[in-house]
Amino acid sequence: MWKNSRLKQDKSKEEIGSSNTPLEKSAKENVERVKKNLGGSSDLITRFIKQNDNKFAFAVIYIDGITNKRSIEEHVLEPLLTCNSNLNALSLKDDLEQSISITNIKEKGCQEDVLLEIASGSTVIFIDGDSTALVLDTKQIESRSIAEPTTQTVIRGPKDSFTENLRTNTALVRGRIQSPNLRLEPMKIGDVTNTAVEIMYIKGIAEESIVLEVKNRLKKIKIDGVLESSYVEDFIHDGKHTPFPTVQNTERPDVVAGNLLEGKVAIFISGTPYVLIVPVTFMQLFQSPEDYYQNQYIGSFLRLLRLAAYFLSLYAPGVYIAMITHHQALVPTTLLVSIAAQREPIPFPAVIEAFIMEITFEVLREAGIRMPRAVGSALSIVGALILGQAAVEAGFVSASMVIIVSVTAIASFALPNYNLAIAARTLRFLLLIVASYAGLFGMLAASLIIGMHMCSLRSFGVPYLYPISPFKVNEQKDALIRFSLQNIVNKPTKGKNKGKVKIRN
Repeated sequence: MWKNSRLKQDKSKEEIGSSNTPLEKSAKENVERVKKNLGGSSDLITRFIKQNDNKFAFAVIYIDGITNKRSIEEHVLEPLLTCNSNLNALSLKDDLEQSISITNIKEKGCQEDVLLEIASGSTVIFIDGDSTALVLDTKQIESRSIAEPTTQTVIRGPKDSFTENLRTNTALVRGRIQSPNLRLEPMKIGDVTNTAVEIMYIKGIAEESIVLEVKNRLKKIKIDGVLESSYVEDFIHDGKHTPFPTVQNTERPDVVAGNLLEGKVAIFISGTPYVLIVPVTFMQLFQSPEDYYQNQYIGSFLRLLRLAAYFLSLYAPGVYIAMITHHQALVPTTLLVSIAAQREPIPFPAVIEAFIMEITFEVLREAGIRMPRAVGSALSIVGALILGQAAVEAGFVSASMVIIVSVTAIASFALPNYNLAIAARTLRFLLLIVASYAGLFGMLAASLIIGMHMCSLRSFGVPYLYPISPFKVNEQKDALIRFSLQNIVNKPTKGKNKGKVKIRN
């Protein structure tokens, strides 16, 4: 599919012409070439403005729907209609640049550049007798208004979230960090879509090596289209064969601002409300903005609670299978008799029973997400209560297995990072198989392998388990527990501007 798409893209480039094709001096010919290259699209608007005997003196061309028509009418067409007719083409262009009240005006002399500008929402003015065109920034793409976050909600804290508009997203962060050291560098990714991507960091706080690495990885991306931030994430993340996320995504501006103050780099992609943050560590994925908006003791308790929920969602089914299958002596006698009585009518081994319940719950979770909201909640109630109770009464599964799977599912929802929860869901099935064959000893060996794998991971050069491994004493103030904000602030090093506030997600 991608190969065929690449071939088609190469052919389309040949049809447009070789690179750096110069514009003609005739405004009419330039318009005809633009119409031909854009396939005579119905939303392509062209207007010729007459001057004396030359009825093709000016040509205004833009695409309807992605431009600000009111701005074009008031600030572009009016100066053209009132321009001085006695000036030559060169002087006329200079006069127009002074009279057109559009902030961003550029000159382009290449046909390919003009086509890209028109396709991105700019308005182009061709002047008859001049081989360069004026490109006016009149982009206006409709987007939804700023609303509350839908996937990363908190009780106390800012209620705004990113939208699909790139400039709105960068403005939300600039409103929080009003510093001249805040840098924003643009680039385009996607041979067909030409998606706008911008890198944001704070000069003097972010490591220059990390910023340079981010730029290099983004420049190496070769793809026809970028429709969501996950396209970019898949190209730049470390550890191509790991279930653990090495790039963080968020829809909260305060999270991005906090990470920038730590020296991280944010990647904004047009058309998506999710911003990528690099580098990322494993402990950072357990942190929520609410940790810093609450008392330090409450924030530390909630963070430890999430960490416990992660291990519970990862190990609970495997430990249960291992103990009732290989290590019955570790189970209290009264509980063991109760579990044995429940499992007496069950026709399947414990591991098959666990797989049936886990897969059933995953199907219900996906169905609840895909269904309309009004029906999704009802489906969850039917699946969790009625179906589970009916399965127990019919003798397909035991009541204890329903409890284990339910607790595991609830624990996975306590994690603030969705990608981390998916990693736990994936590894849970692997640990189930190991526990059914090798018991707790097999789970211990599997855990060591997972731990060594995590130790080998890097995120843009930063160890994934930092600051636990390698162990940094000063960084423990905001790792497992959160100290007060007065203790978290790092004092500037002599001669270096390294003071920053620890606010992560």
